[in-house]
Amino acid sequence: MQKILSLLRKASTTYSLIEEGDKIAVGISGGKDSLTLLYALSEFRRFSPEHFELVAIAVDLTNGKNDYSEIKKFCENINVEFVVVPSNVFEVIFEIRKEKNPCSLCANMRRGILNSTAKSLGCNKVALGHHKDDFIETFLISLFFEGRLSSFKPKTYLSRVDMNVIRPLIYCDESDIVRVSKDFPVLFNICPADKHTERENAKNIIKSLDKLYPNSREKIFNAIIHTERYNLLDKD
Repeated sequence: MQKILSLLRKASTTYSLIEEGDKIAVGISGGKDSLTLLYALSEFRRFSPEHFELVAIAVDLTNGKNDYSEIKKFCENINVEFVVVPSNVFEVIFEIRKEKNPCSLCANMRRGILNSTAKSLGCNKVALGHHKDDFIETFLISLFFEGRLSSFKPKTYLSRVDMNVIRPLIYCDESDIVRVSKDFPVLFNICPADKHTERENAKNIIKSLDKLYPNSREKIFNAIIHTERYNLLDKD
């Protein structure tokens, strides 16, 4: 966890992710990434020069079928308020609309509920658990399917809801997150599209590249954020 905290602090300092007086809503999917982010932020409160509050929000896509009891206990142990918002997102996507490519619509609906809930709770920022591997995969998906050089940013302002979205794990490797989250109450992913998405294809592409050209994953990441080249994460 020490490495995760160090990289979180680096990201926060570099991109001004966490500021004095913030009330941050952490989006909880129930997966390893969001739970690691929540725990890391709860630990970071203890030594951060900026004072900030946390609240954990889970958007239940199954309208009550997910059991969040262990995550509730997890939040109580780290002294973070936990809010579950029931929704019928899965019903709309898989039963009513029968989407063949559901990920984009699901993400938009889920984040819309998350952002509005965070706003109602007095939060000024929403933190998501995207990490370095997610960033590279999103870059490849954008390149191959949209024909442009793009990925998400560490900090994005949403003018419609007057909210900043931050991604404090942007420098963290997924392998490190897997290692530190082994004892966390991770929920089983019940999404019908799990492991059958373009993101999964991007993961496989990166694995193949790493075998063919060792360390290519790190090189792709550094090429994107290098300060002396075209920088997709330019603060300015």
